Amino acid sequence: MSERRVLDTDQKALEINLDEQIYGTFAEIGAGQEVARIFFKVGAAAGTIAKTMSAYDKTFSDKIYGKEESGRYVCESRIYTMLDHEYGLLHDRLSSERPGSKFFAFADTIAALNYQRTIPGNGWMGIRFQLHPDHEPNDFVLHVRMLDNDTQLQQSAIGILGVNMLYACYHHQKDPSDFICSLMDGIEDRVKVDLIRLTGPEFEYLDNRLLCLYMVKHGLTDVAMFDSQGQNIHGSEFLYRNPLMVVRGNFRPPTLVTNDVFRTAFSQFKADLPEDERAEAQIMAELTLEYLARDGEINDADFLGRAEMLGAGGRKVIVSNCSNHVSLIDYLAAFKIPHLGLVIGVRELADLITEKYEQHKDGELLVAFGQLFTSNITVFAYPALSNNMKDIITLANLPIPAGTSFLLRFLVENELLVDVNEYHEQILDIIPGNVYHMIRDGEEGWEKFVTPKIEAIIKSKKLFGYTPAESNIKAT
Repeated sequence: MSERRVLDTDQKALEINLDEQIYGTFAEIGAGQEVARIFFKVGAAAGTIAKTMSAYDKTFSDKIYGKEESGRYVCESRIYTMLDHEYGLLHDRLSSERPGSKFFAFADTIAALNYQRTIPGNGWMGIRFQLHPDHEPNDFVLHVRMLDNDTQLQQSAIGILGVNMLYACYHHQKDPSDFICSLMDGIEDRVKVDLIRLTGPEFEYLDNRLLCLYMVKHGLTDVAMFDSQGQNIHGSEFLYRNPLMVVRGNFRPPTLVTNDVFRTAFSQFKADLPEDERAEAQIMAELTLEYLARDGEINDADFLGRAEMLGAGGRKVIVSNCSNHVSLIDYLAAFKIPHLGLVIGVRELADLITEKYEQHKDGELLVAFGQLFTSNITVFAYPALSNNMKDIITLANLPIPAGTSFLLRFLVENELLVDVNEYHEQILDIIPGNVYHMIRDGEEGWEKFVTPKIEAIIKSKKLFGYTPAESNIKAT
């Protein structure tokens, strides 16, 4: 990431106001009434603001933007409806009057902490903006969670974030890392931004999946998500009150065993659900920063390669900084998921239990595991071959400290921890790390351990150090 000039909020707003080309409108719904106020406060706003509007009442909002079919007003679809409406008006009315302007429309729909404190505070914010006069506009949309425990503080944080957004669009658009980091100027630890999407003609070079990685890497959020098409998504739009299974792994590369884990574990998960919930059940792959890092560094191309391969299998992906599952569970709690399944290999499970045992010999072992094993969570253990590559390790013969056997028995008897059944024993000898080294070292035969789709991606993109066979022939 390059060195960037860090300005305070008022300086950013004033620089925008003093730019004679930047001109637009602000439309703010709900608690997001602070963004336009900052631009007015610093002066010279007449050169920037064509109109500000607050449609606080739902009836007025419906008359302007139409009704939301979902009945929710703080949602992704609402922000795009607002941007369509406001930018359309601005361009239609002023494009001929201000031919040299770079137009923008800013919109937000925010629900701050309510009086009963049942709503913690979150919202959607977006900008449709031109980087050059008479060019097609771009879209910048994000979802924010407010962390302040006071309504006025949450509103002020939204105001600062809105200014940071507009400034980033016009001053950091060429450097995605600077763009991401600048959003937190002045509001570190006050908000979490868990979705960012940048689209439009000026951002065709940018893979939005990298924005997911950068958000997590730079601390804007602990969790970000994208779908199999590489589109950044938010859990509120597809996870709310739906069952979810999460498969954590390094996927370097996804092998035939990986496919078996997804297929067998998810089939078993759905079979245990109430019949009316099965059709809505979701499954996602999780990539953690810990699994992505090599020698302490995360390689963007390596990340995109793994993302590409997971997408080829139709997988939605979670990128997280949750080295333990508890942080992920806490994040997902906001979506009121009725049944959550976590898939873990038996070797990783044994390591987890041993680690917890070593950390909590002071008698708090049950408390530590109680955070993971709650009433709506089931952990599915996928089997593995033992070191002799003959015996199969399951929950029945899990290698754990003797002092934890009572806990394992309790978890199994209460079906909080279950074996994955119906797995294919004949492929358990496929070790992803070994496959990776075969690809990297130019060894033959790795192709039989992955699907044809994965093979094609690895070869076409030359992932994991792959080189065509003829390049490996040594001169005699």
